[in-house]
Amino acid sequence: MVKSIRDNPKKGRGRPATGKEPMVGVRMSKDFQKEIRAWASEQDDKPALATAIRRLVEIGLKAKGK
Repeated sequence: MVKSIRDNPKKGRGRPATGKEPMVGVRMSKDFQKEIRAWASEQDDKPALATAIRRLVEIGLKAKGK
C-alpha cells in the first residue's frame, strides 16, 4: 500500500547545528598569533590555533585561581 503524503515527515530547513556553545570571535595581531602558534608547536599534539587559544585561556584562568 502506498503511503499518503501526510505520512512522509518533512526535513528541517537550513544547515544543521554544528555546536551548542556560542562562537566567540577575537581580533589579534599577526605577531600575537605567531606567539600562540610557536607555543602550540612546542606541544606534543601540535594543536590548531583555536585549540591552542582555548588551552592558554584555561592555563591563565587556573593560574589566576592560585
